[in-house]
Amino acid sequence: MTSKFFGLCLALTLAFSSVTAIAQVYPAKPIRFVVGYAPGGSNDILARIVGQKLSERLGQSVIIENKPGADSNIAAAYVAKAAPDGYTLLIGSSGTMTINPNIYQNLPFDPEKDFIPITLFASDPLVFAVNPTFPATSLKELVTMARAKPGSLSYASGAPPMYVATELFKKQAGVDMMHIPYKGSGPSVMAAVTGEVPLVVVSIGPALAQLRAGKLRPLAVTAQKRAHLLPDTPTVKEAIGIDLEGGTWVGLFAPAATPSAIIDKLYSELSIVLQSDNLKEKFASYGYDTSSMGLPPAEFGAFFRANLAKWKKVTKELNIKIN
Repeated sequence: MTSKFFGLCLALTLAFSSVTAIAQVYPAKPIRFVVGYAPGGSNDILARIVGQKLSERLGQSVIIENKPGADSNIAAAYVAKAAPDGYTLLIGSSGTMTINPNIYQNLPFDPEKDFIPITLFASDPLVFAVNPTFPATSLKELVTMARAKPGSLSYASGAPPMYVATELFKKQAGVDMMHIPYKGSGPSVMAAVTGEVPLVVVSIGPALAQLRAGKLRPLAVTAQKRAHLLPDTPTVKEAIGIDLEGGTWVGLFAPAATPSAIIDKLYSELSIVLQSDNLKEKFASYGYDTSSMGLPPAEFGAFFRANLAKWKKVTKELNIKIN
């Protein structure tokens, strides 16, 4: 009995020593943040800002590797199969991790089984915005127009989160509008600016410059409260009484089986980076909600799984599938 107990204690001591050693050595080489979109987009910008700050703290380079395509599914599948050593990490967005798994068939990764959530970078509500020449000056007027001529209005979206949220809005508001998909938020915004499409549903950040320049007119935001950069724009609930919450978020994920010591080390450093007033101010200037920046892994995991379940229910009810 004594020898067994001694053996167990020895094994635990060795395991603890091994974990401690991993944390002390890591990182011994550059870390890669894999982004599923082209350079210049919001995910890429956030990755570069956070990566630079993390690099300064760790004393190792953080390299941004862009792997665009298939709504970021290519990047997610790549990281899911990477060595779980903390050197290849995914910049995971709400679309990649909670929408795509519910609308794409035969997805080459499982967001829950293949990844460990580390922390949340930032979140961003959506805005319904129209070309200034469009006759509707409020969301209520837009709904009235859409109901009067079903199918006559169209809207642009640049990614699955915007598409699914707008399809949910259509059902809740009892309207029929045609979806015009674009490859990214930038092109969808420009489609509304040029009048190619009257309405765009997009995250605030990518549309902010056009909104400030008066080239787009905001009608409503999909959040519980008004966006700090659009204080005069009502929420969807304020505008038409529908409780519609949708938006995008970006966080960091590691491949499953990554040692807990590495996850803890990354979060420890990232929490300092993300809780800094300087970074919060910078993200807020881009239109992001900074209230949940730097969530601990357990809390971010719960947030992520709740979002996954929420959009699974919505996409099932709306029967949205992509082959």
